[in-house]
Amino acid sequence: MVHERQGVPEGAERRLALDGQVDLAEVVAVRLLGQDAAPPQAPTQQGQADARPRRPQPKPVNLKVLPKGISREDLIKIMRGYAGALGVGMGIEYAPGASRLEVIDMFRVAAERKLPVYTHMRSAGRVDPGSAIQSVEEVIGAAAITGASLHIVHVNSTCLRDSLECISMIEGARARGLDVTTEAYPYIAGMTAINSALFNPGWREKLGIDDGDLVLPESGEHLTKERFDELHNSKAQQFVLVFANTQEIVDAVIPNPLIMIASDGLEGHPRNAGTYSRILAQYVREKKTLTLIEALRKMTLMPAQMLERSTPAARHKGRVQEGADADIVVFDPQTIADRSTFANPMEPSVGVHYLLVAGTPVIAEGTLVPDVFPGQALIGPGRAHAGSNR
Repeated sequence: MVHERQGVPEGAERRLALDGQVDLAEVVAVRLLGQDAAPPQAPTQQGQADARPRRPQPKPVNLKVLPKGISREDLIKIMRGYAGALGVGMGIEYAPGASRLEVIDMFRVAAERKLPVYTHMRSAGRVDPGSAIQSVEEVIGAAAITGASLHIVHVNSTCLRDSLECISMIEGARARGLDVTTEAYPYIAGMTAINSALFNPGWREKLGIDDGDLVLPESGEHLTKERFDELHNSKAQQFVLVFANTQEIVDAVIPNPLIMIASDGLEGHPRNAGTYSRILAQYVREKKTLTLIEALRKMTLMPAQMLERSTPAARHKGRVQEGADADIVVFDPQTIADRSTFANPMEPSVGVHYLLVAGTPVIAEGTLVPDVFPGQALIGPGRAHAGSNR
């Protein structure tokens, strides 16, 4: 998939393989991150070298997959040969050494393959260079230069207090013919690895927060500077909740017509279990800033239409009509509600009576059906072509 978040930051530590092919996110991670997740002397957001002593870092990928010292040209060849992808995924913020030209090259490959680019942008916050505004400008510019479709992930947590301005930039790009989309989740905190590049020097000023705004999901511990330094310098990956947004901003973002709803996953955050029912409970039933049909469109039809860029199979998703896949949720709009919290992030929602995937019940009478896995992967159009060349 283009944007995996199963326990690692975007474009970083996870390797996937399909039929022996290297996942695009892994390829991008190897080239943009180099051999270490945080190389020494990597430029910071202010363009200055980080002079801290080098410390051991977790490897970004299984390096046996690709030879050491892979060139830019080799990377492009590998990506062009990949089959079955739905898009090109880039977690640029987790690879601060990535040059603007490398990013444009990835957009060029995506455009050549007629695939969209899904990106976690280069930076967040209001400090230039490296502000959220500048980061949106970079990827919209790359889309305009190359003609690639662009999806900016979770704009609420990558643009933070400038989310509405970032959305206006996306709106402006769309009005001028660019294919740019985005999405958000309804929580004021994000979540990422504390020893990732997001916490390079200057992160406090950039995000407008301090150590106490970082919380360990397992214990609820608010960090001190000493505790942050300990975890940041550790070899062991540790995820941390990042309380960097406001409820006012999130409440203004969710109803925007351009916003799809996406959970961004990741166990340890309530968005994993609660995102969609939270939208229905809070924004439809309580705040009344969305109608039921508007909310359902944001969670079903809009994402399906976005995936139509990559695969015709998406035309059978997100719709209740003859010929569509029977992926159906039956819920009570008066009672559906999220129960997951930051203290109990995996608590199931209530109010769902039935869930059918491809016509097979996965939830029946409010109870999860055990050992039933009817879902099928969506595969991009290049798979058959590549298979003929083996």
